[in-house]
Amino acid sequence: MNFEQLKENVVQWADNKGLLEYENAPKQMLKVVEELGELCGAIAKGKRAEEIDAFGDVLVTLIILAEQRNVSLVNALEVAYDEIKGRTGKKVDGVFIKDDL
Repeated sequence: MNFEQLKENVVQWADNKGLLEYENAPKQMLKVVEELGELCGAIAKGKRAEEIDAFGDVLVTLIILAEQRNVSLVNALEVAYDEIKGRTGKKVDGVFIKDDL
């Protein structure tokens, strides 16, 4: 299955569970943060299987949040990439630090 098909499956699942209402977005944002915390913990502990599961959970919760907010994740990614593609900077301690303009 490709990403778009998986995304549609998640959206259908969320719709079947009654999760897609706009007013649920603040609670869904908390789920995104919760799953992101689990991802951080898995990475910090070096638990690869938990890390992979957590990446998936972050994506599921983010897909649902985007649907609730009527945001296309592809469009959001395009906007973000257009913003970063020409950035200059340097890597410091493994983190990219953009140049001040």
